[in-house]
Amino acid sequence: MKKINSDLVPELFVESSATISEDVHLSESPLANRMRPRSLDEIVGQEHLLSQGKLLRRVLQSDRLTSIVLYGPPGCGKTSIAKVISRMTSAQFCSLNAVESSVAEIRNVIQRAKALRHRQGKRTILFVDEIHRFNKGQQDVLMPDVEDGTIVLIGSTTQNPSFAINSPMLSRAIVCELKPIQEGDIQKILRRALEDNERGMGKYKVEIDEAAITHIAKSASGDARKALNALEIGVLTTPCDDQGIVRFNEKTAEESCQRKIIYHDREGDYHYDLASAFIKSIRGSDVDAAVYWLAKMIYGGEDPRFIMRRLLIIASEDIGNADPQALILASAGLQAIEFVGMPEGKIILSQLVTYMSLAPKSNASYTAINQAMEDVQNQKTEEVPAHLRDANYYGAKGMGHGVGYKYAHDYEGHYVSQKYIGNVKKYYHPAKIGFEIKLSDRIEELKQKLKS
Repeated sequence: MKKINSDLVPELFVESSATISEDVHLSESPLANRMRPRSLDEIVGQEHLLSQGKLLRRVLQSDRLTSIVLYGPPGCGKTSIAKVISRMTSAQFCSLNAVESSVAEIRNVIQRAKALRHRQGKRTILFVDEIHRFNKGQQDVLMPDVEDGTIVLIGSTTQNPSFAINSPMLSRAIVCELKPIQEGDIQKILRRALEDNERGMGKYKVEIDEAAITHIAKSASGDARKALNALEIGVLTTPCDDQGIVRFNEKTAEESCQRKIIYHDREGDYHYDLASAFIKSIRGSDVDAAVYWLAKMIYGGEDPRFIMRRLLIIASEDIGNADPQALILASAGLQAIEFVGMPEGKIILSQLVTYMSLAPKSNASYTAINQAMEDVQNQKTEEVPAHLRDANYYGAKGMGHGVGYKYAHDYEGHYVSQKYIGNVKKYYHPAKIGFEIKLSDRIEELKQKLKS
């Protein structure tokens, strides 16, 4: 255990819970914790950051660490990398959990770090798990000491740092995005755990089917912790046969994994990444991709109202008048889902998504309003012509309001040539697809009537 001499710092700070120690009672901890990598070479996956010659590996090997933010989904190795750093570095290593830590504890760590730097010239590395849970005030407390190098900050987060961490703090750190661990790499981790006699399941006689390893790796969805938990529960709860062997087959794997858990943060950036893929698949008319992203959102527990809001927007923004039925169906779908609820509501959502994916697309209405709004904001403001102004009050006609207005329904074809705006500008350009072909023909027909 790394501790600070009591003569270096005030007694108040010696027993801080932020001091990190080697794991005690390791044999009693979960398999996922016991199998944490002890060196860079034991880390599986994240080759884009940790393979030979990559920046993060070079920084760690040289012990010249600068502040970093480890960003990625659960079980991808953020804490494991921090643990490896704690073993490699000559600096004092402390850890905090952002959920549990107060400003007072942060100040405690800072004061200890200043004492170490002053007396021994030794750096302090502070690992903050779930750093996105730190509020602005907590981040501001750390800022000056991160700035002058008293604290080297390592933060881990499942949330996009651009949104979860203050910009000044972010500008002083390297952001390292970790990826979900590939299925093949998870299989390596599982086999390593089965063979390890010291920390893993090697002391058990386990005969595991290849299909069982494959099932666990698939079900883990890139989360090594989840895979190891499933392996451990399967081994420990499966009775041995007459030969003392645990027969671990695919059925055992299915029971150990239970329901596959999909990482889906309903408020974070991955939530919007998934929604973005969903929207772009519908826009691109890839019906199968759209249904898959829909299924992933539903499985991950997404609010169906959120999905319906996206579909209502798509119906106008991306389909528009190329198929006016899309907006009608989306509105009906919203009402139907409110009435039916989930899980049956997934059928309604699927019908809408498949219809809208294959519907003809046009963003002409979307483009038209955007251009008109831009002109309203930036160009000369158009006044309402006198003949179009409201004439339904006393004295209005005396001011010329409504004088000369032509009532369209009084004319053949319910149309009459008339000026409706001072500066005529074309905003709506219907696409030559779907129902907008008819609208385009109608525009041409009206143009011809203007000429006649």
